[in-house]
Amino acid sequence: MQTNISNKYRTTSAGREADEILRSCVHCGFCLAACPTYQLLGDELDSPRGRIYLIKQILEGNAATEKTQLHLDRCLTCRSCETTCPSGVRYGRLVDIGRELIEREVGRSSLQSIKRSLLRSIVPFPKRFSAMIGAMRLIRPLLPAPVRQKLPARQTVHTRPRQKHQRRMLVLEGCAQSVVTPRTNSAAAQVLDKLGIELLSAAGAGCCGALSYHLAATGDALNFMRRNIDAWWPYVGEGIEAIVVTASGCGVVVKEYGELLKHDDKYALKAKRISELTRDISEIIRTEGLMRLKLKPQNKHIAFQNPCTLQHGLKLEGVVEDILIKAGFNLVEVEDAHLCCGSAGSYSILQPEISQQLLANKLTALQKNKPDVIVTANVGCQLYLATGAGQPVKHWIELIDDSATV
Repeated sequence: MQTNISNKYRTTSAGREADEILRSCVHCGFCLAACPTYQLLGDELDSPRGRIYLIKQILEGNAATEKTQLHLDRCLTCRSCETTCPSGVRYGRLVDIGRELIEREVGRSSLQSIKRSLLRSIVPFPKRFSAMIGAMRLIRPLLPAPVRQKLPARQTVHTRPRQKHQRRMLVLEGCAQSVVTPRTNSAAAQVLDKLGIELLSAAGAGCCGALSYHLAATGDALNFMRRNIDAWWPYVGEGIEAIVVTASGCGVVVKEYGELLKHDDKYALKAKRISELTRDISEIIRTEGLMRLKLKPQNKHIAFQNPCTLQHGLKLEGVVEDILIKAGFNLVEVEDAHLCCGSAGSYSILQPEISQQLLANKLTALQKNKPDVIVTANVGCQLYLATGAGQPVKHWIELIDDSATV
């Protein structure tokens, strides 16, 4: 793609990076068939190729408009287009740059601004988020039906192992996950303990920064990243083997710390090392294997919802499925497994109409072959699927933990 970046952006690092990404696009259109919003809406401006043109226009000096903002807002950042793209266009990074640019130039309505501000000031902070969820549970009968439906059920959390091991790894506790699906990291700790690995938690670490980053609050996002690096760095010096992430949405961002902080003189090298150490829990289990776990025979049929962040972001398609099959579970076929469930972080709140259509389509595909349980690998997908599923929705590591006897 030929570009003519305006002077306003030509000298900025974001402008130069965006220009490089734009030039890698060859207009082929393969991304259209992979894009969930284009499949629903049929408007090329709601496809990756269309959004690329819109971002290009901004960078070349054309005025940003509310229409441009709307089409960028409608992007799920699922990155399915990246998996399909034969030219390796880094679309996910480009759309985040575009959102940050347009956020500066186009205002938002008061309602939109309030929604985004509340999300950024509550969800990334576990104490605030926990207080909000607790208050909502107290008044649950008074809440509107759609809100009650989205309120997460309480989880029973097993005590984490206290046994010390020579092998040690850190875990990202996260923000929302630590409040509403704490069973996930508890199960991961139990399984790794049986494999002779101690899972540590660093005081001071918290939100990975994804929510703020995808809402174009880049400064806040980078501060969350720096805080995590500061909290983890002493453990890196002590030789921890990995930083384990059990939410694939967080894993994608943490693995990109090195890229996102490469211009920060103080944090660039540390961020690069953090990214190198970061592993999704499936990568650990795949490497360690299941041979040392005595797994009880299973007779359950499982539908695995492969999160976009796992298959398109982390490029780990097929890894969890292989683990579950080796563990003795029967995986049912899921049609259109590459398409998003509609959760996409804050998307289900900010774009509810499109999100609900995607959810309905995903649940139809997951439930077609009548599974006993739906499992996934990301907290957002887990919570969102549970709002409409007729069967339990769990993180897949819970199934491994429940079936492991040793």
